[in-house]
Amino acid sequence: MTSSTKSSRSRTRHTGAAAVALTAAAALLAGCSSDSDDTSDNPLAGDKAEAGTVVVGSNNFAESTLLADIYGEALKAKGLKVTYKHNIGSRETTYGLMKNGSVTVLPEYNGSLLAYLDPKAEQGSADAVNEAVKGKLDKKLTLLESSPAENKDSVTVNAETAKKHGLTAESTLADLKDAAPDLVIGGSPEFQTRQQGLKGLESVYGLKFKSFKALDAGGPLTQSALTKNDVQAADVFTTDPTIVKEKFVVLKDSENLFGHANVTPLITKEALSDEGVAALNAVSAKLDTETLLDMDAQVQLDKKDPLDVAKEWLRSAGLS
Repeated sequence: MTSSTKSSRSRTRHTGAAAVALTAAAALLAGCSSDSDDTSDNPLAGDKAEAGTVVVGSNNFAESTLLADIYGEALKAKGLKVTYKHNIGSRETTYGLMKNGSVTVLPEYNGSLLAYLDPKAEQGSADAVNEAVKGKLDKKLTLLESSPAENKDSVTVNAETAKKHGLTAESTLADLKDAAPDLVIGGSPEFQTRQQGLKGLESVYGLKFKSFKALDAGGPLTQSALTKNDVQAADVFTTDPTIVKEKFVVLKDSENLFGHANVTPLITKEALSDEGVAALNAVSAKLDTETLLDMDAQVQLDKKDPLDVAKEWLRSAGLS
């Protein structure tokens, strides 16, 4: 499977058009500042990072801000000087700022980054994806170790369907085969025709659903339809806080149909000392999807400050 066949709403969500991103980011400058301390005022400022200072950036969605705070506070705990550039915009913009050195650390998603750098690249194992990314990156940049945490497409069922068919968090997509003919599945219109959608679910897992309902890309329409049982299964991001709120059950993608989207630090090679690299790799070693989902829920549902959530998790994980 090539990444060109990838449905990857994560690419849509994480890599909007550059012009749109710049417009949105400009609007953000007027009324959106970081919740974190030591924050630069202008996320689009192109000045190169001050010597001895690590500049941690984030894209303009809540999970990226949370991850940036985790990275920044983990580095501060090792005595590094850190500033933040939050809510920058799309990958087109953040990658440009990484290349020119005005941002030096950025939370990324390995498979989505590879798809951005080379839409036709093969996506095998997570390690293979990371090596492929490193081969395509600007020479000043590199990836550190990936975490098990992934924010990617999934087939998720509502609580009623899970109970009826005996599905749990340990169930795989293959376990849905007998139930699928009785279920309506929802997703973006493109999900119906893509390999990383209904086509792949049938060819890889043998799933044939009763019908398909066109909704949005994991947004409020999908969440509402799944909650109301208008659809019994849907394409939902694996770290969507609605999963926690509505007790949805995410089915494991044991054959890796939906590719990779492991949270991975992207850094400027000369920006971090060995101690800084070790600090971020230690974060990756302890960050899994369940943990990230819980923290996303705290930020997006409970309305907690992402910086407070980041600090508390680092403390509990022994990383601060």
